[in-house]
Amino acid sequence: MQKLFSFRFWNSIARLILRNREIILGLIVILTIALATQWKYMQFTHSEANLLPDDHPINEEYNKFLDKFGEEGNLIILGVENKYLNNYKSFNAWNELADSLATFNEVELVLSTSNLPNLSKTEDNTRFIVAPVLKERLKNNKELQDFKKKLFNDLPFYKNLIYSENDSVIRTAIYLRKEIVNTKKRKDFVIHVLQPLVHEYSDKHELDIRVSGMPYIRTLNAQNIVDEIGMFLIAALLVTSGIFFFFFRSWRATFISIVTVVIGVMWAFGILGWIGYEITVLTALIPPLIIVIGIPNCIFLINKYQQEIKNHGNQAKSLQRVITKVGNATLMTNLTTASGFATFIFTESKLLVEFGVVASICIIAIFLLSLMIIPIVYSYLPVPKERHLHHLGKTWINKFVSWNERMVKKKRIPIYITSVLVLIISIIGIYQIKVSGSLIEDMPKGMQFYKDIKFFEESFDGIMPLEIVVYSKNEKVTGLKTLQKLNKLEEHIIETPELSRPMSIVSAVKFSKQAFYGGDPEYFDLPSTYDAVTMSQLVKKSAKDISLMKSFVDSTGQYARITTFMKDMGTDRMERVEENLKDKIKTIFPEDRFEVAITGKALVFQKGTDYLVNNLILSLSLAIVLIALFMAWMFRSIRMIFVSLVPNLLPLLITAGLMGYIGVPIKPSTILVFSIAFGISVDDTIHFLAKYRQELMANNWRIKKSVYAALKETGVSMFYTSIVLFFGFSTFTISSFGGTVALGALVSATLLFAMAANLLLLPSMLLSLEKSIANERTLKKPSIPLIEPVPGEEEEL
Repeated sequence: MQKLFSFRFWNSIARLILRNREIILGLIVILTIALATQWKYMQFTHSEANLLPDDHPINEEYNKFLDKFGEEGNLIILGVENKYLNNYKSFNAWNELADSLATFNEVELVLSTSNLPNLSKTEDNTRFIVAPVLKERLKNNKELQDFKKKLFNDLPFYKNLIYSENDSVIRTAIYLRKEIVNTKKRKDFVIHVLQPLVHEYSDKHELDIRVSGMPYIRTLNAQNIVDEIGMFLIAALLVTSGIFFFFFRSWRATFISIVTVVIGVMWAFGILGWIGYEITVLTALIPPLIIVIGIPNCIFLINKYQQEIKNHGNQAKSLQRVITKVGNATLMTNLTTASGFATFIFTESKLLVEFGVVASICIIAIFLLSLMIIPIVYSYLPVPKERHLHHLGKTWINKFVSWNERMVKKKRIPIYITSVLVLIISIIGIYQIKVSGSLIEDMPKGMQFYKDIKFFEESFDGIMPLEIVVYSKNEKVTGLKTLQKLNKLEEHIIETPELSRPMSIVSAVKFSKQAFYGGDPEYFDLPSTYDAVTMSQLVKKSAKDISLMKSFVDSTGQYARITTFMKDMGTDRMERVEENLKDKIKTIFPEDRFEVAITGKALVFQKGTDYLVNNLILSLSLAIVLIALFMAWMFRSIRMIFVSLVPNLLPLLITAGLMGYIGVPIKPSTILVFSIAFGISVDDTIHFLAKYRQELMANNWRIKKSVYAALKETGVSMFYTSIVLFFGFSTFTISSFGGTVALGALVSATLLFAMAANLLLLPSMLLSLEKSIANERTLKKPSIPLIEPVPGEEEEL
């Protein structure tokens, strides 16, 4: 491994690249075309992110539920305020929309005011029958008022299912076929069928129709991800290349850099298609990330090439030194960045593992592309003219470097005091951070489907499904005693403000009793023992005619399902609701006779957030350990590990404190900030220490002279790359997804803090610890000899 980082090794790499230019360019073209053929295999995710490992107990419980009752998230709901349906013509149009949707193959069932089933007894009282409440189209407003009166007053079974608690909203329930819920067919139906029909009826009949439900939310959320990929790519390319041109004032250098990162993006898409990973809200960020990370590679390489040209004017020697001197440090920086992303592989979360795998591969790929393309392309071009090198001597840059040097030389104590004060303030802020497990918090708040979620949440007390599965060990769940226990649990759910009125077999049995007593809503209740015996005879004779709520009891009759919907809430509130439910369940259902499980997509997501928070420490710790090992290997000094880590850990603590003060919660999107920012920010440290090490050896271990020389040469490149990274990640703030905005803003802020720490705190610490660090014995046998070649060793090409 040591040989990999030796000067002779990189000198050989330089000769290999520059002597085989045509072959390497040909291989890059062939590989790019090959990966482009894999684009057709790219798939976009059709479901929301599952943050838990497949073998996690919560996931296993949820999968058992799906095996028993099928896909839960197959319900799409349409809603309209009652005030828009005060005219019988509008009401007929509302019903026609439901009837139209029922004709499509993707739809299993539509439950609406047009086909609302009513349960009643036959005239001879021998069996139950089901007949629609509305048998034909309404002819006048009086018929409409009569229908509404019957619905709101006589059919409590449909409260919170078809009409809201206060009768202000009427809705239609569309149940998709479960086999298409997580497929492209669902997307096609929602985008090309449902939305056009809803818009048509809304415009034609002046109905403000709201649409929601998990299949609908998933589809539009995924579509937004797809739409934003192109926007991010263009924004990242324009911003980073614009800043690059501002610094270098060279169209040629800018164009070469753009071509390099564009090829990297093409490879990223090809790798996604080749591996077969879905494009999720995380993997969609990889192509713009490649641009943001790739441009700094180009800056270091091109800046070094131009510095060498300015020093001696020999193009061949300059190109060789670019590879031998900058290639080594650039490899280290890209390895540390890739390591930051690769730590997500150890979380065991499929979503994060896929993101970590593809991101780390693509970062190494963009390093290789930069290392090969830039020197090879410049070898075909004429030597840069003086105007191309003018930026190296810009007055404002020289002033910035001089100011930086003065601060390190004369203001070390104020730098330390400021750092300590900022650290203390940040730690106070960290204790104010909250955790959020909201399923919809990061969704685009300006989009209509997000507003519709809030509309239904206010009208029906929630939209996110929460399932409770009750297993009766000794008897069927349709037994009266078990039904009474289920009813007690439902009453508790109704009293919980965060949860909606539940649906279960209990409601169907209550409806049966109401029908048994002639449809009187006063009898919408569980039957007595006597009623149960009599009603059971009618139910047996009516088995083929009634099918209400069959999906809430499994085929064995021993599993019952209670479905409720929860409001959008944070992790803390969700945990309190869950604990409250569990406590009530323990008092109602004896553990020796019943097994009760709480599950559902909302709970899985919330537990996934908790899982990621717990694994954040693991992921970040792995990144820190890896980078510490790199530093230990480079310098063979524990003090140098400390010196290199402090300037990179401090920005993370500052960002965490900032999150606490401004109220940004820990959630799946913001959890990523720390590992990503740490892996990238340490790049500046490596570049500085690599140059510092060269200067130590060239200056006979004189610390001060080496620090100032390293600061002078690397300060400009560190400033350039940090600014590019800052504005590059800032492009994510144009996203409509709150999580992506937070990710971009926080990483940008962290990298800005890291630049200040690496330009001020790092050299200050080196100077303060000069006596212990300058021990020649620790540097006599360097593991990475980043030194100038001895005279005669460098070969002209």
